[in-house]
Amino acid sequence: MEVYGERSDQMMMMIEECTTPKRRECRIPEVFVCPPPPRKKTVVVGKRPPPKNGYFQPPDLDSLFVMPSRSQACA
Repeated sequence: MEVYGERSDQMMMMIEECTTPKRRECRIPEVFVCPPPPRKKTVVVGKRPPPKNGYFQPPDLDSLFVMPSRSQACA
């Protein structure tokens, strides 16, 4: 019975000696403030002038948009 009593005394001493670690490495890090969200780009209101060199118009552009007749499309 003395062995059991000595062991419980040792356990009580260990429980009483346990403390929360106070070192800087053991602490929960501080919460940092999040940066603000990115700002949207400002919208430029107004009409753009036409390009100085004019618009590009390839010679075969109309051939891309020509619809073939139904008899040619099914053949």
